[in-house]
Amino acid sequence: MHVSAPVVESLDSILPDEPLLMMGAGPVPIPAKVAAANSIVINHLGGAMLRIIEQVKAMSRYVFQTESLHILGVAGPGSAAMEMAIANLIEPDDVVLSVSNGFFSDRLADMSERVGGNVICLKIEEGQAADPQLVEAAIISHHPKILTIVQGETSNTVCNAALPAICLAAKIANCLVIVDAVCTLSAMPLNMDAWGIDAVITGGQKGLSCIPGVSLVAFSNNAWDKITTRSDTLHHWCLDAKLADKFWYQSSYHYTAPVSGIMAIHEALRLVCQESLPSRFDRHLKCSLALQAGILGLGLSLSVDKAARLNSVIGIHVTDELNQKDILKHISREYQVEISGSFGLDIIRIGQMGEQCRVHNIFRTLHALGSTIKELGGAANLPQGVAMFERTLQEYKPVFSSLNV
Repeated sequence: MHVSAPVVESLDSILPDEPLLMMGAGPVPIPAKVAAANSIVINHLGGAMLRIIEQVKAMSRYVFQTESLHILGVAGPGSAAMEMAIANLIEPDDVVLSVSNGFFSDRLADMSERVGGNVICLKIEEGQAADPQLVEAAIISHHPKILTIVQGETSNTVCNAALPAICLAAKIANCLVIVDAVCTLSAMPLNMDAWGIDAVITGGQKGLSCIPGVSLVAFSNNAWDKITTRSDTLHHWCLDAKLADKFWYQSSYHYTAPVSGIMAIHEALRLVCQESLPSRFDRHLKCSLALQAGILGLGLSLSVDKAARLNSVIGIHVTDELNQKDILKHISREYQVEISGSFGLDIIRIGQMGEQCRVHNIFRTLHALGSTIKELGGAANLPQGVAMFERTLQEYKPVFSSLNV
């Protein structure tokens, strides 16, 4: 049998002449220094790599706000880091309380069930944040060994703002806490040690403004004790934290590391450290509040009330006369701006993570959205939207400048 080579198109013929501005729920635009670093390949076990790994760990401790010596890189998306945390911390028949806000928190529950956990889902009303009193009551009732929760639910743009109180309730009950911070890390405060979190997961392609496919997970000392005292053999080999530790902390071989991805995440973390977390938090909050004001100025409504609203990804109700998919197609084709739909909800989502959170990017997206809605026959007050956007930028007062980080 002879198989002929397929006729394929070059990337030049597939990709648009003008690159799309990625303003959806991720991935996000990446800085030039990150893109350049992603083109580098070196020996993954050589001396230069060892120095780079040490710096990645040091910078990660700052970004996670932890003294942990158990921060591991993962060759895979944020979901791979999520699965590493789940697979290493949940033993068969462990009771797991999964706080369920939406699509990605449900993924934590699904992964927990797949490794044999006895999962109890605490369903949160759509569009609402988790009530720490309800979570505490569930902890007291079910005595879980592990609690899983998202800081920000990307799918429906809800933020669990009471995360510190929830972590405290779990800590009192001797329950380990796994937190998905994929869309929030470096975009808003997360203090792993101060809040008592035992595993924090993030992907490179959102707040860190790195490439997709390289992720980080940080384990507390308590979490690491559980990992290292397990008597069973983990079913996952690539995601075995004890094997990964050989590369990240013992200068030994696990598998061929994603060298270019490590270079990219080094530069992404370096840029975060250079900017500083307080300045970065203020930049994200300022841009997000301005966008929210601009959207309201257009005459549109936000999908989540302010108390539960995620600032790093904003959900917007689609007006009755318009179709979600039509909006996404039109804004991409006519304005080269890409935003996101949602998972089963009739909303559109705009991201404000990392490089998305630049005033010129937010302004372009707001203008493109307002123009798109008008051109599709909807109502949008574009001058008022722009005016409210600009006024919010001018009136913003930094709130994180005194943060001790």
